[in-house]
Amino acid sequence: MSKLSVIAGKSSEDVAKRLSKKIKANLIKTEIRVFADGESKITLNGEISKKKSIVVQSIYPPVDTNLIQALSLISKAKEISSEVIAVIPYMGYARQDREFLPGEIITMKVLGKLFKGAGASKIIAVDIHSMIGFKHFTIKTKNVSAIPELVQYFKKLSLKNPLVVSPDQGGKERAKEFAKELGSEYIALEKKRDRKTGKVQIKTKNLDEVANRDLILVDDMISTGGSIVKATQFLKKQKCKKVYVACTHALLMNNAEKRIRKAGVTKIISTNTIPGKTSIVDISDTIAKAI
Repeated sequence: MSKLSVIAGKSSEDVAKRLSKKIKANLIKTEIRVFADGESKITLNGEISKKKSIVVQSIYPPVDTNLIQALSLISKAKEISSEVIAVIPYMGYARQDREFLPGEIITMKVLGKLFKGAGASKIIAVDIHSMIGFKHFTIKTKNVSAIPELVQYFKKLSLKNPLVVSPDQGGKERAKEFAKELGSEYIALEKKRDRKTGKVQIKTKNLDEVANRDLILVDDMISTGGSIVKATQFLKKQKCKKVYVACTHALLMNNAEKRIRKAGVTKIISTNTIPGKTSIVDISDTIAKAI
């Protein structure tokens, strides 16, 4: 039996399969039966390593279901393995890392306790929304970037004088890193989001540097796509050429993909942290190196 086991959660079967091959580990698949009341019954198919297990499970919608399944898999692995690493390609609840409005619960603090209690000795995430979230964890944590892998995809495209664009100032460093890897320039738009309604407004005025250039809008995640739609509409008015979107996590809720394309985006490219039509870029190699 291999000294390493990769336990594939249902939400991350593709990543787990690819990862197990790269690190030469025994792949253990899971069977899920969901009862009428929403409860999950999990069965593991395979023998868990006594030395080290790696549980791979993204926490995307249904978020609470995938979270409970992740914790259950970690708990079962800990019964047998002396060490359990939790690979959470997409860390749900990462946006709830601080108290924005009075009375709000910092859910990442709760997750920190849950992962430790379940038996994880280390957490590996891909492009977590903010490193502040990991400050609430008392076990080892590691965040890895999908930017190098995403950039490799764009290097294969014949882009016209590409410019990397962040839809907001918060993503400025991400755009800077992306542009450095690509060998291009970058800019960051200014946006304003209403904390209560979630409505987004672009505050940036006219931009001369985007005219006649292909643009890559870079973000860590796309949920409803509001920021991307607003940014694309604004950039199109500045006479740019094609607009591409590059993101690590494509949640694309509430028909977001259709609205983004309608706004004028040529293509959305995301990683397989969340499986879907846009999940073109594989991040298993990046995770393997982190392990």
